Amino acid sequence: MWKYLLRRSLYMLFTVWVISIISFAAIQLPPGDFVTSLVNQMISAGGQELTPEFEEQLRELYGLNQPMYVQYYKWMRNILTKGNFGWSFVYRRDAKELIIERMPMTFALSFGSFILVWVIALPIGIYSAVNQYSIGDYFFTFLGFIGLAVPSFLLALIFLFVSQRYFDQAMIGLFSSEFADAPWSWAKLFDMFKHLWIPVLLIGLGGTAGLIRTMRANLLDELNKPYVETARSKGLTETKLLIKYPLRHALNPFISTIGWTLPGLIAGEVIVAIVLNLPTSGPVLYAALQQQDMYVAAGFILLLSILTVIGTFISDILLAVLDPRIRLQ
Repeated sequence: MWKYLLRRSLYMLFTVWVISIISFAAIQLPPGDFVTSLVNQMISAGGQELTPEFEEQLRELYGLNQPMYVQYYKWMRNILTKGNFGWSFVYRRDAKELIIERMPMTFALSFGSFILVWVIALPIGIYSAVNQYSIGDYFFTFLGFIGLAVPSFLLALIFLFVSQRYFDQAMIGLFSSEFADAPWSWAKLFDMFKHLWIPVLLIGLGGTAGLIRTMRANLLDELNKPYVETARSKGLTETKLLIKYPLRHALNPFISTIGWTLPGLIAGEVIVAIVLNLPTSGPVLYAALQQQDMYVAAGFILLLSILTVIGTFISDILLAVLDPRIRLQ
């Protein structure tokens, strides 16, 4: 078991390193850089065009005139030795401050959506498999197809329309107006939880629909195997039989989906956060990508990718605990 965990940990560290390279390089794939975006904005606003010499001075000031591998080396060195993610060109502040402000909310939203997905998808998937072709199975199948077909941002737009039209209040943000800029307190925390369930539900619906179908298909496949009939012939009750044998085997593919459920929730969080004006990483990351604020964008992508890798690592551990054969591979 310990060898398995050590091997997986080394794979995880290597994956994070590769992701850091890819994310930093991907930020610089579009033509130009932050100075180019700044110059275009100034020209669009009616300002004078900057001279090439002044543009080069700006690139030297921001360190953008160096090769990409040099910029990456300095960026990673500062992160590992100083915890410094760089400087935000757009917000004129330390990128780490932006990340610290936004990541806790992003994590809370993604984790809440993930818990909701499992709490809903697992029992419904079991019910649909055990009661195949029943009215309840058809009903949940219909809801599942709707959840898969309708994107989370569209659900957020529908929710905004309904709240504004029928309740005369646009339900945006994670705090009421009196708590938006207030310091943290128990009252502010309670107010956040009152608003948090809305984006959690909107983000989690799509993932819930997919996992319901996954659980139903896995369990149906196990229920039709000969060992189930053998166990039933020995006098086991249906509930004990279900929990002891087919459900445990059907959970293997279900648990392995943690790795791709988390990035799906994070991707959904970005768009929903923009629609609902949530204080998470989504709006800042989107603005950073648009304006080529590379240190902010790369920092967010790196940390969100680490969260995804951790999710995959957790699924590997759970699979090893659930099925001892996996530890020997």
